[in-house]
Amino acid sequence: MKLAVARLGADRIPTVVEVDGEKATVVVGAAAADLVEVAVHPQRYTGRGESIALADLELDPPLARPASLRDFMAYDAHLINSLAGLGQTPHPSWYEEPIFYFSNPAAVIGHGAAVRRPRGSVKLDYEVELAAVVGREAADLDAEDPAALDCLAGFTLMNDWSARDLAAKEMRHHLGPVKGKDFATSLGPWLVTPDELPIVDGVVDVPVVARVNGAVHTDNTFRDMTFDWRRILARASANTTLVPGDVIGSGTVGFGCLLELRTRNKELGEERYRFLADGDVVEIEAAGLGVLRNVVGQP
Repeated sequence: MKLAVARLGADRIPTVVEVDGEKATVVVGAAAADLVEVAVHPQRYTGRGESIALADLELDPPLARPASLRDFMAYDAHLINSLAGLGQTPHPSWYEEPIFYFSNPAAVIGHGAAVRRPRGSVKLDYEVELAAVVGREAADLDAEDPAALDCLAGFTLMNDWSARDLAAKEMRHHLGPVKGKDFATSLGPWLVTPDELPIVDGVVDVPVVARVNGAVHTDNTFRDMTFDWRRILARASANTTLVPGDVIGSGTVGFGCLLELRTRNKELGEERYRFLADGDVVEIEAAGLGVLRNVVGQP
């Protein structure tokens, strides 16, 4: 299933809808907070209401306030490309286990929403990611267990917006990105249950592109993970319990952000891959996962 949260009626009440092609059908009895349960227990929500053209709907993020938001770095290409401009390479220990940081669940926005530029930032960047949504409690998962992904409700596109200038200052002090990531994370346009996606050896094998004002900047795939989703979930659940509604980001694909593109294409960086300006439209599109579109706004 593809499940979204749409605002319906004169009161714009957030409601779960099932997406099928160009139409969305109301899932009877499912409020926005029930989306994960609908994905995990579809047999409890068999009723369907009116169908509406998808283009006519205002969509919220699949989870407007996740229980938690972890973001990993599962693609070494992103790290290699980012460090290249500093004349550095990844430390060998990076390959021992996936690392992550906690981001801000209160800053999640959905498809079509404006991204609020942080005050004082002139180096705003997009980051192409895939996010997994936890559907069942899980603790201390085994990365070698083929059933490790059974705890998931599904996947959704993620744009991990980054204020590069703010992050550069705070990361000097070894606490990771904080205010450089605190202002916005896009999720959407909908949640796709795992059975709808090609998943091989813990990897979602679909191509992905990112466009800025219609021009393709990123053209890659979610396939080439250094750490697959079983490794990610094992690390996320180590010594703790994942709960329904937790969101876990994959980290950025190779050449999945302007920082990488500017670093690896210096002759074109300033002109073609400038940092984002107010009014720029950023779209992330992946097969089966839809298009996640946002416009850059002002503080």
